[in-house]
Amino acid sequence: MIPAVETCGLVKDYGRTRALRGVDLRVLPGEVFGFLGPNGAGKSTTIRLIMDLLRPTAGTVEVFGVAPAAGGPRLRARIGYLPGELSFPARTTARDHLRYLAALRGGRGVERAAELAERFSLDLSRPLRSLSKGNKQKVGLVQAFMHEPELLVLDEPTGGLDPLLQREFRALARESVAGGATIFLSSHVLGEVEEVAGRVAIIRDGRVVDVDDVRALRARAGQEVLLRFADPVALQEFAGLPGVHDAAVDPADGRTLTCLLRGDPMPLLGAATRHRVVRWQAQDRELEDLFIDFYRDPERSAATTAVPPGPPAGPRHRAPETRR
Repeated sequence: MIPAVETCGLVKDYGRTRALRGVDLRVLPGEVFGFLGPNGAGKSTTIRLIMDLLRPTAGTVEVFGVAPAAGGPRLRARIGYLPGELSFPARTTARDHLRYLAALRGGRGVERAAELAERFSLDLSRPLRSLSKGNKQKVGLVQAFMHEPELLVLDEPTGGLDPLLQREFRALARESVAGGATIFLSSHVLGEVEEVAGRVAIIRDGRVVDVDDVRALRARAGQEVLLRFADPVALQEFAGLPGVHDAAVDPADGRTLTCLLRGDPMPLLGAATRHRVVRWQAQDRELEDLFIDFYRDPERSAATTAVPPGPPAGPRHRAPETRR
């Protein structure tokens, strides 16, 4: 099985600034792969390298086993792309713009574009220059999905959309994957990625610091636990227990214990039962909390997690030396 997207040791410099520091990714056909990170982490640079809008300083990138620079129009026809910053011709209507794009693909997508416009409540008769940010985002989504591509590369796809249309986008993404498409989804909206993605990569300062299944990430996020006892307890009884992190006893009364619990709760429960418990509270942490952990812990963030096993890598293309 040839990966839909694969990067190896991907480096990109802008002058003296290193935007990417050896990014390794493998996106399998038919999956939704989330690419998470705040602004400036390297998400858009990675996407531009995938789309051949930039050339790497070092390392390789392949799409369907082909270097983007070598794939040309035939490869680009298999991709639907939504950039993070949209730029449209000012003097044309949305309808004419989408028809022009369809004509470049031999007429593919004209009817589909009209269907998607209706689905997203987009008025195609209006000039692009008069559209709001949200309506321009709708045009961007339509142009990405209209030709039913094999790979969708989406950079912050729901920016400017109201919650109802965000839900519509997620439904469209699931339908596309059910039809055989692959989605590479870049975002800093964790709830959005959690709902549609199977695997997620977290990038920080140009490095991938973790790649994992969304459900595994949620399990690792853990629970915030509060225990209140009838009498004061000693912190030492709980601080070293397996799965217990950041344990603290309220110094005001000595009876309230808070901690982060990851994994099996039995060691904590066993220690708690040696005292009279008057209150137990456990709240699942959001995936966003785990994401923040990566940015607060520099040692953990600096260690790049290996990409999970996938199909054997095919022949690689040497990164072009020329830059654009």
